[in-house]
Amino acid sequence: KPPLKNVSSNTEVGIIDGLSGIQQLVDDYPVDTIAKRFRYDAALVSALMDMEEDILEGLKSQNLDDYFKGPFTVVIKESCDGMGDVSEKHGCGPAVPEKAVRFSFTLMSISVPHENSSIRIFEENKPNSELCCKPLCLMLADESDHETLTAILSPLVAEREAMKDSVLTLDMAGIPRTFKFIFRGTGYDEKLV
Repeated sequence: KPPLKNVSSNTEVGIIDGLSGIQQLVDDYPVDTIAKRFRYDAALVSALMDMEEDILEGLKSQNLDDYFKGPFTVVIKESCDGMGDVSEKHGCGPAVPEKAVRFSFTLMSISVPHENSSIRIFEENKPNSELCCKPLCLMLADESDHETLTAILSPLVAEREAMKDSVLTLDMAGIPRTFKFIFRGTGYDEKLV
């Protein structure tokens, strides 16, 4: 709440066709697909639900009521990295760019307000580990190709900007809880046009 501004209400996984930009379901994407991605807010919901136990344990470990409704403040670190050469040298199949780029995010910390300050109930111990890094978008593109990255990532940027002014309500352990997001290290802004 409020609904995300400038963001489609469609939450299906987005497939970007290299030729026409048509969105299709993830299971029947065409061979000339150049990107696969999740809706940013849907990916955050999935990541938070995976962490339900950690969040409830964090509340208990700080002697806080596990019926606490929020707001929970979630700090997110983003990164956008080239993955190098991913081409297959078999000489068959469609011609695809030889480089790939991955956009991902990590839930760095979760804190709650308490007596005029805030208490951290979760902190990622290994923020650079592949295990906590959630892939959001995989692109067959060269990271120096700013035009292509801009075309692919623009909807993702719009979703991120809209979430800064919105609160997410999630049913966790039978209780509706509210989450606010802070985005750090937007590691792709310098790659865009």
